[in-house]
Amino acid sequence: MNVAAVIPARMGSTRFPGKPLALICGKPMIQHVYEHASACPLIGRVVVAADDLQVSRAVQSFGGEVCMTSPLHQTGTDRVAEVARGINADIVVNIQGDEPLLPPDAMAEAVRPLLDDSCLCMTTLKTQLRPDDDPADPNIVKVVTDRRGKALYFSRSPLPFIRHADGPARLYRHIGLYAFKRGFLLEYSALQQTPLEIAESLEQLRALEHGHAIYVAETRYYPLSVDVPGDIARAEAAMRSTP
Repeated sequence: MNVAAVIPARMGSTRFPGKPLALICGKPMIQHVYEHASACPLIGRVVVAADDLQVSRAVQSFGGEVCMTSPLHQTGTDRVAEVARGINADIVVNIQGDEPLLPPDAMAEAVRPLLDDSCLCMTTLKTQLRPDDDPADPNIVKVVTDRRGKALYFSRSPLPFIRHADGPARLYRHIGLYAFKRGFLLEYSALQQTPLEIAESLEQLRALEHGHAIYVAETRYYPLSVDVPGDIARAEAAMRSTP
């Protein structure tokens, strides 16, 4: 099956304007994400979905493929779907442009279930929260799944509520990477936004509210996301400490 990755890059981030072009260890953040996606053995093509000519020029300057998209999209997945309509791919991976430390192996862990199970239409990733993580931090999205790995809910609030500290439940952070069967991606992007999606500002809840399953693969990787300008120094320190 043909697998393509699309990286949505939006310059107008509320918390971090111009985020795709922020320099990390001398490279624009979008370049780090692009290079990691290109190194994933299961991904055959990588495209940046840009809404600004500055991003387009930056991607072209390091030899990447870029597609200009409408500035009116409400979510990154809608931007990815616009690109997906014009490319030849069976599976389309939405790789967030603010995940410069997401390794190629983790991307493969999200794609592999779609290759192995024809019944799946959408996948994503989770990893266990670390002891120093604050479950109440709204920038850390939590996810709970059923026994088969299907998502029950995603939230910015602590999830689940741990009443007994010695209980068997674990807290998981959601990693914002999505892999779709191309046909389902186009169907999903045409769905109406839903109340929980809007309330939590989590686009994946649209799929759940419309009754679609999301398989959540567990990974040992714990990549640092860049949400605000203060995260740049942390990302640089993490990159320098990586062998």
